[in-house]
Amino acid sequence: MKIRPFGESALLVSLENTIDPVVNERIVRFYRKLKSSGEFTFLTPAYCSLTVGFDRTKFTIAQATEHVKTLCEHTDDLAETESRKITIPVCYSPSFAPDMEEVAKHTGLSSEKIIELHSQTTFRVFMLGFVAGFSYLGTLPDALHCPRKKTPRKSVAKGSVGLAGLQTGIYPVTAPGGWQIIGRTPLNMFDPARPQPNLVFAGDEVQFRPISPDEFKLIAIKVDTGIYETEIEYA
Repeated sequence: MKIRPFGESALLVSLENTIDPVVNERIVRFYRKLKSSGEFTFLTPAYCSLTVGFDRTKFTIAQATEHVKTLCEHTDDLAETESRKITIPVCYSPSFAPDMEEVAKHTGLSSEKIIELHSQTTFRVFMLGFVAGFSYLGTLPDALHCPRKKTPRKSVAKGSVGLAGLQTGIYPVTAPGGWQIIGRTPLNMFDPARPQPNLVFAGDEVQFRPISPDEFKLIAIKVDTGIYETEIEYA
């Protein structure tokens, strides 16, 4: 574990520079431990690092570093929390999957096989970022690895599900992006009006469920009217 200054009032806690569930779980535990202390201004977990904001009127950089180090080294006293597995409905139909053909060419797989592999894999939420609520999920089966688009789109529709390298992700809002889009979900992945704006959090598991265009429309109506119940399993 390395801790270094990250600006004038933040620290960066770093582990091995890798996309790995074990490493990411340590980061999530660091995040939970520091959050439970209530002593920090913000906490941003990533794949293998945690950005920690602190109040310079309460800590010097040296004091904050030592305090964070002590807290991160004592996470064994954390109570085990329920793990969550969230099912995300996704329509993989051509109108929602503008890059399916490109992914098929790159992988040598049929669209049916791409959908099968993508929807039968359980993904870990490694981090949120890029825009509020954008979830970075991994890791993809080797057969689905594909590069980002050479020319990013100026606008990717809200709810779009894309592939990039080892990862899959969900666009929570309409935004520019270069991921290969293979489907779309009608769910609101980020809603500032909710008590918890993000639908998923680092450490959660996600599984995609294929749906038809008609079911997409039905779920979208339920989401808009506030009657849709997200499928969540607790363990």
